Amino acid sequence: MIELFNHLFPHLDFKWIFLNFHATIYLILFLVIFIETGLVVMPFLPGDSLLFTAGLFAKLGYLNISALILLLFCAAVLGDNLNYLIGKTIGLRVLHLKIKGKNLVKQEYLDRTHGFYEKYGPKAIIMARFVPIVRTFAPFVAGIAEMKYRTFLLFDLLGGVVWISSLTLTGYCLGNYSWIQTHIEQVAIGIIVVSVLPMLIGLLVPKKQS
Repeated sequence: MIELFNHLFPHLDFKWIFLNFHATIYLILFLVIFIETGLVVMPFLPGDSLLFTAGLFAKLGYLNISALILLLFCAAVLGDNLNYLIGKTIGLRVLHLKIKGKNLVKQEYLDRTHGFYEKYGPKAIIMARFVPIVRTFAPFVAGIAEMKYRTFLLFDLLGGVVWISSLTLTGYCLGNYSWIQTHIEQVAIGIIVVSVLPMLIGLLVPKKQS
């Protein structure tokens, strides 16, 4: 798949992209993290891989690591708080919303997150940050369950700090390796491919089973 991506975008120049769309890159990163954590209808956005890749590019000097961590931390916390508010005010009614006859929110995702809460309790707010899909539904379920906002906010802030800083700084530290610096385009494309595979599998598998 990486070779296919390279074939489709043979002149992908990350240096040119960052030089010409510097401020826009920050905005896009903010929006992706905010939407993934803030809207239960968008659980497939690649938050983990995005943070890691952003850290890599920060090490190469394309992004400011301090500004990046602060910006994305704000996006993650604001997104979770929006999701909590949606869960608390609208709640299970969201499950009945449909587009073209299909549910906007899958019940199986909600059930998975409920199970996560039953196993870990309030700590699930922190741990869910590192679990795709559950990460998106955790604040929504907390709102439905009417978790005390003070408790939710405390664990959410801790989880946001750990999630954003750990993955971003991991990418930043790995950017020290000369091989990664030399092959940054291939590394970034590889991360993109790996991050979208679960979404593709999720779309294709049900069709094969039906």
